[in-house]
Amino acid sequence: MPVITLSAAEVLSRFDSFSATIDARSESEYAEDHLPGSVNWPSLNDTERKLVGTEYKQVSPFVAQKRGAALVARNIANHLEREVMNKTKDWQPLVYCWRGGKRSGALAFILGQIGFRVYLIDGGYRAFRREVILALETAGSTLDFRVLCGTTGSGKSRLLQALAASGAQVLDLEQLAEHRGSVLGLMPGTQQPRQKKFETQLWNTLRNLGPKRPVFVESESRTVGRLRIPERLIQSIRAARCIAVDMPLDSRVALLMQDYAHFVRDTALFCTRLDALRDAKGHQVINDWQNRARDGKTFEVVRELLETHYDPIYLKSMQRNFAQISTPHLSLSWDGSKGSLQLAMQQLLADAAINNLPSTP
Repeated sequence: MPVITLSAAEVLSRFDSFSATIDARSESEYAEDHLPGSVNWPSLNDTERKLVGTEYKQVSPFVAQKRGAALVARNIANHLEREVMNKTKDWQPLVYCWRGGKRSGALAFILGQIGFRVYLIDGGYRAFRREVILALETAGSTLDFRVLCGTTGSGKSRLLQALAASGAQVLDLEQLAEHRGSVLGLMPGTQQPRQKKFETQLWNTLRNLGPKRPVFVESESRTVGRLRIPERLIQSIRAARCIAVDMPLDSRVALLMQDYAHFVRDTALFCTRLDALRDAKGHQVINDWQNRARDGKTFEVVRELLETHYDPIYLKSMQRNFAQISTPHLSLSWDGSKGSLQLAMQQLLADAAINNLPSTP
């Protein structure tokens, strides 16, 4: 059966219609970013690509192509034996590589010869990436955002998680960015995704959100950690209705102590992160906070950190960037307990039901 080539725009428009999406690039290319839900069947792995590339430069293109053909044929055979033997004839995969060339073309050709209807992205991942960037230029412009606005530690992320679990539409930018949005926000043992991967995941999330139901999102700056939020999206969020979230200061500190328990367990790590604030707060303040943290007074340090650093910055930023913060659409308070979390979530859902016609995305 002949291979069907689709433009990247066509792939985006019918993304959920394929039985599977297969990335024929190497494992490192796949790890950097890939189409959502795709599986990795390397035509050449990282070591093999390096070997073929070296022969291409140092010996000759002809020798390198022979080597590459043998390796690709062997790898495709392994993929077929491992993954394809149980597939029925109605299985219709989408295949791609970096530019839609030899690596994906060879795999697609063999699958087509077997009798599967196979689709190939014209221009490969590179073309897909261009379309994602174009799509993000208008992302969020039709969505009804409800922005949870509250000072650091007021549990906005917990509210988003509870709303998502209840079936509400949620855009959790910190979850996608794998960062909690401050100098203390990177979790130990984790690494933020590359900008490419973040944008692909963001596009995939946004495309599944419907315009007829509200989308709950947390107030964010233009960056989450080192990752940039697309400009059009951040503008749409900042122009949206605001929901003021309030929590008593000591409750916020207690919640942060739970969410950042690793800092309570590892005082040295906490003190190292505080070093990032020396330019803003001065050596004397940071040294004092570090000494008290080492003496087991982390609660006191976090309380002062909120009062003297995070709260003033956040409030100034909100007044400058969120047009509707002075007249919030809704105000709610909770104290960090499970019961008050449920009450706050129910208040948000009830407001959404009253102010929007029920609909599914």
